[in-house]
Amino acid sequence: MIDIKGTRDGLHITIDEGDWQKAQSSLLQHIDEQGEFLKGARLILSVGCNDLKAAELGYLRDQISERGLALWAVLSSSAITEQNARTLGLATRIHSTLSSSEQAWHTPDSTLIGEDAILIRRTLRSGNKLQFAGHIIIFGDVNPGAEVIAEGDVFVWGKLKGTVHAGASGNENAVIGALELTPTQLRIADQVAIHPQEHTPKGAEIARLQDGQVLASPWLTT
Repeated sequence: MIDIKGTRDGLHITIDEGDWQKAQSSLLQHIDEQGEFLKGARLILSVGCNDLKAAELGYLRDQISERGLALWAVLSSSAITEQNARTLGLATRIHSTLSSSEQAWHTPDSTLIGEDAILIRRTLRSGNKLQFAGHIIIFGDVNPGAEVIAEGDVFVWGKLKGTVHAGASGNENAVIGALELTPTQLRIADQVAIHPQEHTPKGAEIARLQDGQVLASPWLTT
C-alpha cells in the first residue's frame, strides 16, 4: 500500500511496514507507472519502523534519481534508519517554513494573505490519486477512476469525470468547479453527491453546499 500526499515540502510518500524488498519494488513500480505525473518532484519517504542500511537507502535514492525525481527526506521511527539517512545527507525531520515569495505582503493601506495551492498540468487517469492540504487546480481532465482530495477548493480546467472531495477537513464553504462536470462522485465536507447518469453537461459548472446538499450551478468563467 502506497499513499501519496502533496505538501509544501514535496510529495510525501508513505509505504506499509514489513518486507522492505517488496515495499521498495512496489514503490519503484508505482513511480514507473506514474512517472510523468511525478516527474521532477521532491520526495519525502515515510518508512515506519523499518531498519534500513545505508546501502539500501543509497540504492533507493539512486533508483529514484534515475527516474527523474529526488529523494529529499526519509522519516522513520527507527534510530538506525535515521542515522543512515543522515549519513547520506538526507533530511530526517520536516520543518515547514514560508519562502519569501510565500510571505504575506504588507503595505500601509492593505494586507494580502495568500493561500496554499498546487497546480497540476496534466490529465489524471484511472488509478491516480492526488491529495493536498490546500486548493487544487488541474489543467487537464480527471478521468473515471481518478481521485482528488483537497482541504480547500478544487478547480478542473477540463472534464471532471472521476471522484473529487473538496473541503476534506470539514470546510463547508469549499467549492468544486469544472468546464464539464460529469463526475463519478462529488463530496464537499461530509456531504456526498453521486452524479445522475442522465445528467447532460451544461458547460462550465461549479458545485457548492446549499441547504446541506451538493448542488451544481453555471460557472461564469468570463
